[in-house]
Amino acid sequence: MNNIFPTSYLSDIQYIALFLKNEAPKIELFESYQKQSCRTRCNVMTANGLQTLTVPIVKTNGNHTLTKDIAISYKEPWQQIHQRCLEAAYRKTPYFEYYFPYLEKAFTTRFDRLIDLNEFCLKFILKVLKTNNEIVYTKDFETIQDANDYRVSLSKWSPETTNFPKYYQVFSDRQPFISNLSVIDLIFNEGPNSVSYLSSLLTANF
Repeated sequence: MNNIFPTSYLSDIQYIALFLKNEAPKIELFESYQKQSCRTRCNVMTANGLQTLTVPIVKTNGNHTLTKDIAISYKEPWQQIHQRCLEAAYRKTPYFEYYFPYLEKAFTTRFDRLIDLNEFCLKFILKVLKTNNEIVYTKDFETIQDANDYRVSLSKWSPETTNFPKYYQVFSDRQPFISNLSVIDLIFNEGPNSVSYLSSLLTANF
């Protein structure tokens, strides 16, 4: 069953649409951690164009560290960097002042594990979207059968394969529309309309 998702930092629009579409989504804990993926990265739009934000991590057991055991590194002030980037990028959006105070804790709380940070972010997203989806984790590892497995297909951000309908983006006067950014781009720009936008994607075959 294709219902197992990778953990994700400020998940992209495709991830959230599929998560909502799935009747029994689970988040993988027992895979060997995969670097340079949605697990630690999100993409946002700034005045200067696309910006990728990355959470620095520590592999507590080397290359064989399971996702559930990945720790967050605080050797660099990544929280301050991410918060400042989001404030600069979205403070002029229609819904930033309404929603950001609920997300701000992600940048003021010391989360020990990556999955704890990502769970906080996902709970924030689901609360904004007013959904009843529960966050459930795997209890063991299930073998990946093919590239359609969400743990593979959702790991790498790919706007080229997600030609989603356009919505208002705050820098549209100087930057071209980019599909499938972090869902917070949609939320800050569209607010309650985000639910309708995602609902339209739920019927799409992607």
